[in-house]
Amino acid sequence: MYKSDIEIAQSVEMKNITEIAETAGIAPDYLEQYGKHKAKIELSLLKENKKPDGKLILVTAITPTPAGEGKTTTTIGLADGLRKIGKNVMVALREPSLGPVFGIKGGAAGGGYAQVVPMEDINLHFTGDFHAIGAANNLLAAMLDNHIYQGNALNIDPRRITWKRCVDMNDRQLRFVTDGLGGRVNGVPREDGYDITVASEVMAVLCLASSMTDLKERLSRLIVGYTYDEKPVTAGDLKAAGAMAALLKDALKPNLVQTLEGTPALVHGGPFANIAHGCNSVIATRMALKLGDYAVTEAGFGADLGAEKFLDIKCRYAGLTPAAVVVVATVRALKMHGGVAKTDLAEENLEALEKGIPNLLKHVSNIKDVYGLPSVVAVNRFPTDTDAEIELIINKCKELGVNVRLSTVWADGGNGGIELAEEVVRLCEEETPDFRYSYELDETVEEKLAHIVTRVYGGNGVTLTAAAKKQLDRINALGYDKLPVCMAKTQYSLSDDPTKLGAPKDFTVTVRDLRISAGAGFIVALTGSIMTMPGLPKSPAAERIDVDENGVISGLF
Repeated sequence: MYKSDIEIAQSVEMKNITEIAETAGIAPDYLEQYGKHKAKIELSLLKENKKPDGKLILVTAITPTPAGEGKTTTTIGLADGLRKIGKNVMVALREPSLGPVFGIKGGAAGGGYAQVVPMEDINLHFTGDFHAIGAANNLLAAMLDNHIYQGNALNIDPRRITWKRCVDMNDRQLRFVTDGLGGRVNGVPREDGYDITVASEVMAVLCLASSMTDLKERLSRLIVGYTYDEKPVTAGDLKAAGAMAALLKDALKPNLVQTLEGTPALVHGGPFANIAHGCNSVIATRMALKLGDYAVTEAGFGADLGAEKFLDIKCRYAGLTPAAVVVVATVRALKMHGGVAKTDLAEENLEALEKGIPNLLKHVSNIKDVYGLPSVVAVNRFPTDTDAEIELIINKCKELGVNVRLSTVWADGGNGGIELAEEVVRLCEEETPDFRYSYELDETVEEKLAHIVTRVYGGNGVTLTAAAKKQLDRINALGYDKLPVCMAKTQYSLSDDPTKLGAPKDFTVTVRDLRISAGAGFIVALTGSIMTMPGLPKSPAAERIDVDENGVISGLF
């Protein structure tokens, strides 16, 4: 009988975090301990460590399905595999949101014998980063409403407020609220709403900031609403940036933890990949590069979302170039893309697999042809996968000039990632990236959107609703048109329709809303039914989570 992820994590004795820091080459002066197994790293390490940067490895995946792909598991297992073959390696991951933990998706600390620990802490409060982000977001909201209440010197139109409050929980009840009720002394009545914390622009700002100075500058640029004469009002105008930065002082420092095999891991920041840009912090990635000869990181959901934003937004702002990209796939998920029901995935079905493989091939060709990066396909192997199914994937990828490596890290930990690790090292040593973006910043917003849809998604183009066109006119008038774009779309399809599996053709993407994220430094294009405050499912994971008299948590996954 298989052990659950939390049972595996609780069965392994963790090393003291000071020992992990020593392995990573972090001197005690840079370490701020949060108990025995967690610590924050002082930002001064980035300036004072003179080691040349290591090689950056990006792990991405095919379009996700309910069958699962194991991207985070592969990322962790690859790092452990690199360490098994004698490499100095760091892994850099996002922090999980409480929304999925208590909802339907579960945590995000890996799985099986490829996990980061302590997984309970990482999946719950951790070091308090998300609470700090929520507090900073809500301080700005409070200062905004207080300014209006106290006389509204900035002439803010309460009907044109764009800043929402946030909470790190799936709570559909809070999507639309009316507040400020109860008479004159209790505020100004207005329509309001909540986002989940990982959708807050403060999260994106923290994850793209390069220093405390940069953080404060980005915070001051946050647009909270518009005046009666349609001029933007910022956090800087409200004099809120300094206090927000004070709340975020410790949250800006990356968190050090470990894998089950003792590989040093940085877990820091966590913007949603279908709503925001879906990558861990720039600071944590740079620190991983500074500490390791190889830094393994991941981007959220499929390559059309996480990798596109990692490459077009994060790498552009941070000046990063990946040395190699790993595209994770499973036979099971590809068969789902080929039309097989989840209940029938254990049966060999070469016909369905062949129908689903174009999804993998599209992601692989994007990495190779659109972005010019060396890549390898990692097949996260399940016991039910047949040799014939694996052979079919290998042959199809060979036609694109891309190798396939099997990964069994869920069952075998680092030993199951050695073959993949050796191919990643070969790519880093023998191939040179010809890195380029999918669009240029001097193009129009519509051209950028069209390039993402045609080049990355494989569609015919983009359509803007009347409301989005009006918002585009404002973006152009205010001079924000040269920012990169962040597509908010379903993770379940290359298109904006979650029912279109595989590699759909002849579709257009409809942009219904364009929002300026001036602090983060991108324009968010909302498509389909993407919402910034998810809801809980009919039977949420929270119903099965418990803790005993000894403080041992069960039910997390």
